[in-house]
Amino acid sequence: MSHILFHNGKIKLYEALQTLCQLAGVSEVQGDILWQGLLEDDALMEEMVYYITHHCLLGKVRLEGYTLIDLFVYEMDIYNLIADSGKNTESCNKETMVLRAFGAMMEMKKNPEHMKKKLSDGFGMDKYL
Repeated sequence: MSHILFHNGKIKLYEALQTLCQLAGVSEVQGDILWQGLLEDDALMEEMVYYITHHCLLGKVRLEGYTLIDLFVYEMDIYNLIADSGKNTESCNKETMVLRAFGAMMEMKKNPEHMKKKLSDGFGMDKYL
């Protein structure tokens, strides 16, 4: 008889991530891509556990001088530019911005030069629309 190890902590985290994705309006496919990235990166998994538990970003993972908090602010800036609001309105779904920040960090780990260029280029007319 084989022994199967079962870790229900990850199942609970996956369920919490699914709920977060639903609140954020993120598709199940995108949620699964995010989950796969978390499974491959213990440090980002720790960040997600912290976010789910405390509803704020830990900011422990640092890559090329950027943390998840920096990427969250970047995502908020893009949203504000697209929404032409100039500030974070009630219509802005902060959960979506958090999930995008996690996705951006995963992208940065795969292609740091591309993300650094995106982050340092600044915002120009119609650049991110």
